[in-house]
Amino acid sequence: MKLLIVNGPNLNLIGQREQEIYGEVTFESFLLSLKSIHEDITIDYYHSNVEGELINSLQDSKHDGIILNAGAYTHTSVALRDCITGIKVPVLEVHISNIAAREKFRHDSMISAVSIGCIYGFGLDGYSLAVDYYKNYLNKR
Repeated sequence: MKLLIVNGPNLNLIGQREQEIYGEVTFESFLLSLKSIHEDITIDYYHSNVEGELINSLQDSKHDGIILNAGAYTHTSVALRDCITGIKVPVLEVHISNIAAREKFRHDSMISAVSIGCIYGFGLDGYSLAVDYYKNYLNKR
């Protein structure tokens, strides 16, 4: 099984920015741990602060599943939404924080309705939950 984690704008600052929301662990160190726990799965990672580059990574994916944290583009990007509807690879939306408990503008997601599911509010563990979902989901297909 091959999964792709795609992180959007400012998520390269995890471990540095707003630690009360995003924690103190960098995504790179978390990713190493995630890969060591799931040695039976290939987990690739892509980050960009640029909307078009995120779209290209989704369109180019040859993975079995995508875990997408679109960051702020979650709330604004019709282009990402259209991309998700146009690709065959299933996309699971993940957010580190509980977006429903934050500022009102974060309550609406442009991509939730076209994703196979949403996980938010569990910190970096949300990515682990997403991997576990794909392990179960893809084995049932």
